[in-house]
Amino acid sequence: MAVNIAAELLDVVEDSLHMTLPVRLKAWDGSEAGAPRTDGTPVIVLNSKRALRHLLWQPGELGLARAYVQGDIDLEGDLTDGLRSVWAAVREARAANAAAGRVKLTPQQIAHALKVAVKTGAIGPKPKRPASESRLKGVKHSRERDRAAISHHYDLSNDFYELVLDSKMAYSSAFWTSTDPSYGLEEAQADKLDLVCRKLGLKPGGKMLDIGCGWGSLSLWAAEHYDVHVTGVTLSSEQRDFVLKRAAEKGLSEKIDISLKHFRDLEAHDIDGVASLEMGEHVGDEEYIVFCAAIERYLRPGGRVLIQQMSRGNDAPGGGPFIETYIAPDMHMKPLAKTVGLIADAGLEIRDVQAIREHYPLTVAAWSQNLEDNWGEAVRLVGEETARVWRLYLAGGSLAFEENRMGVDQILAVKPFVGGASTMPLSPLAWLQP
Repeated sequence: MAVNIAAELLDVVEDSLHMTLPVRLKAWDGSEAGAPRTDGTPVIVLNSKRALRHLLWQPGELGLARAYVQGDIDLEGDLTDGLRSVWAAVREARAANAAAGRVKLTPQQIAHALKVAVKTGAIGPKPKRPASESRLKGVKHSRERDRAAISHHYDLSNDFYELVLDSKMAYSSAFWTSTDPSYGLEEAQADKLDLVCRKLGLKPGGKMLDIGCGWGSLSLWAAEHYDVHVTGVTLSSEQRDFVLKRAAEKGLSEKIDISLKHFRDLEAHDIDGVASLEMGEHVGDEEYIVFCAAIERYLRPGGRVLIQQMSRGNDAPGGGPFIETYIAPDMHMKPLAKTVGLIADAGLEIRDVQAIREHYPLTVAAWSQNLEDNWGEAVRLVGEETARVWRLYLAGGSLAFEENRMGVDQILAVKPFVGGASTMPLSPLAWLQP
């Protein structure tokens, strides 16, 4: 009698979770099992036995990611919707199991799983790691390793990022101020950049430092619209060259300098405003003290700093196995309260904290649509494996913010004068209203 691989595998998973999954499973032999096919039913497709071998050798998030990026496992339909449905059901089952005291697999469940693994041919040699995984060496958060970590992600391809991001190449959460259908990513990123400049109180002729300047969206915006001189800092040569080219095209070369340096190695001083948009996540926990001290040193008295940064809880400070392996090696996200405390400990006075978590799923949805609209060109530029990494990255990241497993905030601080004066406006309306 032929083995229904899909039914056998689904039975093992549902038996271990003590639940019925809201999915349909399709195996490489064409067999299917699970929930009936409807418009809203996620269909998980196992394209080869290697998908199971990834999970046997590396159970959990990383094994699933390896199977997905190599095309051994797929999901029909919208990936974000499918992940949302499956994760919600699994979380509910785990909570019910914990309440009932069912924490570990029983010997019977383990024996059942092994029997099915043998029957379906899942047991086999360890699959090769995908080529798109990072392979960093050296001391964590040394200058050399930080440069390699940044290069892994940001030197992927300027042309690829131009497919995904808005025309200004802003690679951080936008700030959405309208629900009008005509308002989109371009406008939301412009509103974010302008909000940052207003919070910093930039004035013509002033000096701004953009730490982790990326492709220069904020540097170029501040120079063009606020008439300040900007020093941008990046460890990516691809980004440095891109910003300099854009500055020349806009006639802003005399207002923008780009330093290919570590933030610790600058000679900046008397800066009016320092910005760091989602770069602090790449700074190690211990190094964050050095990061804040450097900002305090660079600022003039009365100068302001705006840090836009992602956060996670104490129980999961990193980016997670997938993010740290494929996207941002050595990433470290702290609870918001800890970040605020470290900034204050450096002698900077916290003046405002604005949560913008709900803005990130909107931003990521726009990036995801850009990726899908340009899928063929994306695959041509970076290869199908890396394109699938990005599809999974955007889907998972969007849900993390949507479900409050990650946050993102704008933290505004000032370097007080001797004696305590700050010269800050009395009301945040000074920067919240254009």
